[in-house]
Amino acid sequence: MTGGPPVRVLAHRSAARVIRTELTRRGFLATAIMAGGAVVLSACAPGQNAAAVHAKGGPLEDKLSIYSWGDYDAPEVLEQFTAENGPRIVLDAFNSNEELIAKLVAARGTSGYDIVVPTGVFVGPMAENGLLQKFNLDLLPNMKHVAPEFRGRSWDPGNEYSVCKAWGTTGFVYDKRVISRELTTWNDFIDAAQNEASGSTSVLDDPAPLLGIYFWANGIDWTTTDPDDLDAVEKFLVKDLAPHVSAFDSYPGGSSIPQASHALLQSYNGDARLGIFESDDPDRWQWVLGSPATELWMDNWAIAAGAPHPEAAHAFIDFVLQPDVQLAQVDYIGYDTGISGIREEAEAAGLERLDMVFFDEKQVETMHEGKLTDAQDRVVSIWNSMKAAAGA
Repeated sequence: MTGGPPVRVLAHRSAARVIRTELTRRGFLATAIMAGGAVVLSACAPGQNAAAVHAKGGPLEDKLSIYSWGDYDAPEVLEQFTAENGPRIVLDAFNSNEELIAKLVAARGTSGYDIVVPTGVFVGPMAENGLLQKFNLDLLPNMKHVAPEFRGRSWDPGNEYSVCKAWGTTGFVYDKRVISRELTTWNDFIDAAQNEASGSTSVLDDPAPLLGIYFWANGIDWTTTDPDDLDAVEKFLVKDLAPHVSAFDSYPGGSSIPQASHALLQSYNGDARLGIFESDDPDRWQWVLGSPATELWMDNWAIAAGAPHPEAAHAFIDFVLQPDVQLAQVDYIGYDTGISGIREEAEAAGLERLDMVFFDEKQVETMHEGKLTDAQDRVVSIWNSMKAAAGA
């Protein structure tokens, strides 16, 4: 994501009912499967990684390495941490959980990364296979500020390895200069892609929500393994939608929205908000929470096994969980961070476009978690076939 002060958050308790173990975002393990890494996690058994250095509350190291999603923290927050605590922060970005896992598996505890940010469904397998290091919970007193419904999730009941960083959903943005009619549903998205926005449509570079466009529009469970459903979505994406798609981009807020290079863009809510704020004419853009259904995901702070700077890693996570720091995070990344009272803080601070950050209970009821299924290789095969058909 790219900078600029924006804001966005979701509902707390209503959303917590939807976030379960099978929650996912920005790609399933299917990508690893198709890359020949079906056993990517089992290839790294506990104990294979380098000797871990655990935090004990001693002096902070002079450096901190964070491996996260692109532009996922407010620069002012990172600068404040360094100014107050000392460690110099080095950021590196990944595009999918599969990329994160592959790098940690290959490194076997020597990746050099301290903090990583996996999506919920991946935390359990990563911890079980020695890719994550247990927290020293005594060094994370600010975890108390995380709302109860976002602590102790089923993938990490004791928060021994992870804690909520942010959660969000998927919808789309359209340019009202190009598309003059109102769009409200995924069927509207499809129709506009094939008409006014033909050749100017961008979709997420992620198998799950890409197939979700068709499944959500047609009232089909987006985690289906039914061969007939998969045949139907492949035919639709390859034959009917691909000819109209000109980009596969998981971060359209970075340039596509600000530069108005596309008229219709599937997007995560926070990234869409940032892109709109970066636009010279924000009013030209309309955000839509795709209906009648869409996805819901949650990302987590975690510490990589073999982290070379564990004291600094704990200090940073505890620092960023402070409510006053969280407000800056919400304003910048445009996602709910799961901190108690953050919505009220955002409203009191007058943050803009909060409808793209916080969602009411009825909206959250339309959001559904993903799951890892036996059809993952087929899902990614369809994704690849569509990209080939679109010339990507």
